[in-house]
Amino acid sequence: HNWQDYFDNTRNGVILCDISARALHYWSEDQSIYRLYPTSVPLSEELTRLGHTEVTDKVVAPTWRPTPSMLERNPDWPREIAGGDPGNPLGPLALYLSWPAYRIHGTHDTRKIGRRSSNGCIGLYNEHIRQLFELANVGTQVMLI
Repeated sequence: HNWQDYFDNTRNGVILCDISARALHYWSEDQSIYRLYPTSVPLSEELTRLGHTEVTDKVVAPTWRPTPSMLERNPDWPREIAGGDPGNPLGPLALYLSWPAYRIHGTHDTRKIGRRSSNGCIGLYNEHIRQLFELANVGTQVMLI
């Protein structure tokens, strides 16, 4: 992919998440840094959100709280898993997006990477979210295709 096909500019950096390829592309603002990471993607079309958004927050040790629809599908799930808990589905770091409840985050379950396995979020290996977390800023443009 070329960033020019999806963004007008690379101000604040850009992240392109390709759902069908299960890949995340990152370009820095000055385009000197390019990274490509394998991802997990949403389980189904109904859980998939496409379009433009942006990074609104960067959170270390995020607390995981299932959405009401997740609890409807999985009523036995816990209502919260604290950040730092080895079972936390968000892993050690998360980039929060302007869409409520959508994140780019690490995962404690590496079997999910490369698969349709999430409830809407984009998951990365923990070592990759650490790299992306350092590169991306609040305001980084994001597009899911």
